[in-house]
Formats: sequence, structure tokens, C-alpha cells
Amino acid sequence: MSNPTGTPDPTPTTAFKSRPGFARIWQAARYSRDGMIAAFRHEAAFRQELAVGVPLMALAWWIAPGRWEALAMTLSIVAVLVVELLNSAVEALADAVSLETHPLIKRAKDIGSAAVMLSIAGAALVWIVALV
Repeated sequence: MSNPTGTPDPTPTTAFKSRPGFARIWQAARYSRDGMIAAFRHEAAFRQELAVGVPLMALAWWIAPGRWEALAMTLSIVAVLVVELLNSAVEALADAVSLETHPLIKRAKDIGSAAVMLSIAGAALVWIVALV
């Protein structure tokens, strides 16, 4: 494919490239929905964090001393869920590459797990600071 100057376009076009405008936003929303459904169906840790996190997010707005504290408490739970989604994506990709034991795949999975642990510790710290 060529650009307006007639030189070849270095960006390859595939069926997976984004559409322009509202169609791109709509497609991105569908991919996001599919990702949430996949995480809920296949990731026990994500389901557990949702089961704890959703009630905590609601509770934050009830017990926080102010709206900024409630927002920080809520966003700290959202951060845990985001990190868990990213960790799950890394694990799924690693499993797609190989199910056999490999030191680099183990390292990638362990680093993802450490990221989840740090996000949970960060959320706990936010809640302690907000409530004390």
C-alpha cells in the first residue's frame, strides 16, 4: 500500500488494524468486554479479587472521611484489578508459548505475581492512611 506521496507505506496493514472513528471505539469496547469475560471465566484470582474488591469499593464511599480519600481507596482497588488482568495476560501468553517448564517463563510469571502482591500491599497502605 502507498501513502499520498507514492512511496510504500512501511506500516503493514492487516485485518486486525484499528478502524477509524467511532468504529474503533466500539471495537475496543468489545475487546475489553471479551477480556473481562475471559478473566472472569478462566482466572480464579481475578474472581477472588473482584469478590473482595467490589464490596470494598462500595464500602470506601461509606467509611472514608472525605471524597478524596474514598476516591483513593476505590482507585487502589481498581489498580489491583488492573495489575491482575495484566498478570493474567502474561500468564496466558506464556502458556501459549510453552506449557513446559522454562526458566524465563517462570521468571515472567513470578514477576507478574510480584506485581500483583505489590499492588495489594499498596492498596492496603492507601486504605490505612485514608482511615487513620
